[in-house]
Amino acid sequence: MVRYIVKRLFQGLPLLLVISITLFLLMMNIGDPIATMGGRTITRQSDRERLTRQLGLDKPISVQYLYWLIGNDWTKVDSDGDGIPDNYGTRHGILRGDFGTSLVTRKPVTELIGERIPNTLLLMVASEVVTVFFALLFGIYSALRQYSVMDNIMTALLFIAYSMPIFFVSLMSMYIFAVLFKKWGLPYLPTVGMFDPQVGKTPWQIFIHMILPVFSLSVTYFAAYSRYIRSTMLEVLSQDYVRTARSKGLPRRQVVYIHALKNAALPIVTVIGLDLPFLLGGAVVTERIFAWPGMGRLFLDHVSRSDLPVVMGILMLVATAVVVFQIITDIIYAWLDPRIRFD
Repeated sequence: MVRYIVKRLFQGLPLLLVISITLFLLMMNIGDPIATMGGRTITRQSDRERLTRQLGLDKPISVQYLYWLIGNDWTKVDSDGDGIPDNYGTRHGILRGDFGTSLVTRKPVTELIGERIPNTLLLMVASEVVTVFFALLFGIYSALRQYSVMDNIMTALLFIAYSMPIFFVSLMSMYIFAVLFKKWGLPYLPTVGMFDPQVGKTPWQIFIHMILPVFSLSVTYFAAYSRYIRSTMLEVLSQDYVRTARSKGLPRRQVVYIHALKNAALPIVTVIGLDLPFLLGGAVVTERIFAWPGMGRLFLDHVSRSDLPVVMGILMLVATAVVVFQIITDIIYAWLDPRIRFD
C-alpha cells in the first residue's frame, strides 16, 4: 500500500506540472495586472514601465514561468532609487513553498489563502455532511420502496431540485427565510456575512449565518446524490448474494446496511471523492451571493484584477487536492472491497 501511494504521488507530479503550465499561460493572456494596480486611477506610463521591469513582465513568458516555479531574486533591486530594495510582487517560487505576493493587496498569497480557507472548509464540509446524510437517507428509502407513491413523489421533487441553478436556490431561500419571514413576524435568518459585527464572531452567530448558504449548496448536490444512491442500491439489491443473505433469514437491517450498502458505496465514493477537492476552491456563486468570506470570493476578487500569484495559488491548491483525494478514494476502495489489491 505504501509503495502504491508513493508511486501515485510521483505520477501526479508531471500532471501538476502540465496543469501549472496551462494555467499560467491562460492567466498571462486574460488581463493586464498593471492596469488594475492603481485601482480606479489609470496607471501612468512611467509607472507602467517601472512596474513591468520590476515584476519581470518584460521577460519571455517561459522565463516568467520558471521564476514563478523555482523562484528568483531579480525583484530585490532598487528600481525607484529610494535606497530600499523593492519587493513589490516578489515571487520566490512555489517549489520553495512560497506562492509569492499579491499584486493587489501586497500581502503574501499564503497569508491571504490562510485567512480564507478555514471559512471555506467550515461551509463546504458542513454542506457535504448534510448532503451525504440526507442523500443516503432518501436514496436508500426510495430504493427499498421502488415505484411506491412516496418514491414517485420524491423522484419528482428531486428532479425539480436538481434542475434549479444554485443562484436561483440561493436567492429564493433569501427571499423566503429572510424577507418573507421578517414580514410575517417570524424568526428570520441572516443573509450576508459570517456574523453580525455588533454581536461578534460567536459560535451561534456563525451557525445561523451558515444555514442559508449550506441549504443552498446542499439542495442540488443532495438531489444528484440521492438519485445516484437509489440506482446503485437497486442494482445491488437484485444481486444473488443479497437474495442469498435474505434466504438465510438475516435481519433486513443487516442485509441492507452491511451486504448491500457497502457494495453499493463503491461508485458513490467515486462521485464524492471527485467533489471533495473542489471544496478548497469554495462555492464561487454561493459565497458571492451570501458575502461569505471564503476562497470563492477571494478567487473572484483577484481574478477580475488579473492578480496572477493569488489566482495561481488557489488553482494549484485545488489541483493538488484533486490528485491527493484520488489516492484517498483508491484506498477507500480497497477497504470497501477486499478483492481490490494494489500490490
